Amino acid sequence: MRLRTTLLTLAAVVAAAGTTWIALPASAAAASASVRTVSDWGSGWQTEVVIDNGGAAAMSGWKVEFDLPAGAAIGSFWEADLAVAGSHRTFTNRAWNGAVPVGGKVTFGFVGSGAKPVNCKLNGAPCAGGGAEQPPAQPPATEPTTPPVTSPPATTAPPVEPPEEEQPPPAASNVLPLTVTNKTGRNEQVFLYVLGVNLGTGKLGYVDGSGAFHNWTGGQPVPVPAPDVAIAGPANGGATTIKLPKGLSGRLYLSFGRKLDFRLSTDGLVQPAPWAGGDPNRDILFDWSEFTLNDSGLWLNSSQVDMFAVPHVVSVRGGDGRTIRTGEVKPGGRQRVINAIKAQPGFERSVYTRSDGTVLRVLAPGKAADSGAFDPNYLDPYIASAWNAYASKTLTVTPFGDRPDVKYLGRTAGTVMNFTDGSGRTVASFNRPSTSNVWGCDGALGAPNDQVVGPIARTLCAALHRSTLGTIDTQPGGTAGDFYKGSLTNHYSRVIHENMVDGKAYGFAFDDVQNQESLVHSGDPRAAGVELTAF
Repeated sequence: MRLRTTLLTLAAVVAAAGTTWIALPASAAAASASVRTVSDWGSGWQTEVVIDNGGAAAMSGWKVEFDLPAGAAIGSFWEADLAVAGSHRTFTNRAWNGAVPVGGKVTFGFVGSGAKPVNCKLNGAPCAGGGAEQPPAQPPATEPTTPPVTSPPATTAPPVEPPEEEQPPPAASNVLPLTVTNKTGRNEQVFLYVLGVNLGTGKLGYVDGSGAFHNWTGGQPVPVPAPDVAIAGPANGGATTIKLPKGLSGRLYLSFGRKLDFRLSTDGLVQPAPWAGGDPNRDILFDWSEFTLNDSGLWLNSSQVDMFAVPHVVSVRGGDGRTIRTGEVKPGGRQRVINAIKAQPGFERSVYTRSDGTVLRVLAPGKAADSGAFDPNYLDPYIASAWNAYASKTLTVTPFGDRPDVKYLGRTAGTVMNFTDGSGRTVASFNRPSTSNVWGCDGALGAPNDQVVGPIARTLCAALHRSTLGTIDTQPGGTAGDFYKGSLTNHYSRVIHENMVDGKAYGFAFDDVQNQESLVHSGDPRAAGVELTAF
């Protein structure tokens, strides 16, 4: 299964990474349960628990308990069974991992949101007597709009165009030229911003007009204005070439008529979030593309995960002279998207129009719900029906297109869907997700960056967006013609895909399942482009 382009960058509002904690044994000659935060993206986190039998006798079973603070939740979990009693959560061993010999270790994990669990107990006794915190396994990252890539895409590439005017491609360099072309027909001044994370240091920062990366500095507990790092963009009919340094993952923002308002906190950069009340960028026409440039090449995509605003084509030219491109909206497609969303019952208030009559954006359902413009429980009846379908039949998940022999079988018991591997061992469990979990592909559908739980979670979330779960029992399943057939479905994503020249878009976070995403990749990029098309 192809994973999505890396965006280890900026959350809509960068949240504190939260306290990372570890339970320490009371003495060296006892079993202990150590707990660490593997990753934290602001609105969610992944936790790993390691039970270490440092005692004098083998363990025949184990039980780890936590209390959840108010508003916290645990979604997917693995290598353990979970019992829920109010705010109390109890994880117990599964049949194959209860026996822990002296000196042996067992690991399980889970994904959650909100504050992290407290009051850890191992087999009824306190896990720790306080002690030092253990840092995450990697620098805290903000929540990606799209999850990290661990390998280049391995399936069908977007359509390929002939060589460009027989001209040789530019020479390979550690700085990649990216040309922004303005064909919008609009006369407002355009401003560009290249923001992201230095993959070598994990530091957030920005790129100036010469292609140099600078760390952000000067953040305060109460966010303060960030330095003005705008790069002058192209006038209508013109083009501006900027430079992307290798080892960067982030966003290329573009705005019309006004500069964007960025703020710095002690935790990082506060991005524009026009779905949030009081956001100073609410009345600015803007959009962004997402990219990662590293030793494995360039991944560049146009994203509609949060909103649909400024139509733009993304492209990359490789060392072989060929250019691949995607993200082109059909002629008149922007207005057709707006009209269709306005006509779709329940979705009409997700279209935001400025006081001068300019339609600035169409919000994705999750963001519209965050702003109070969409029913937060919209998908609940469909989710319940799809989830309950597997109480009486089996769901087969084959998450890797190039490994059809890897299969996981899912059955629902109550509100939990458990997945077993070929040996019958339970490898992942998912609580029934909420509408919000589906829109965000998070919470109960949280996808750790592993080879089992994450791929299953991505598959489930894509099927729920496309309303194929419950009717197509092998997932990923169906083709684009089978998607979005239910009355309760992601009509936002459906309408956007219908108005793309090649049918490709990032209508939700895991739209790359079955290669539906508007993404280009080259392992030997020589030049890239973002073309702002007419509307």
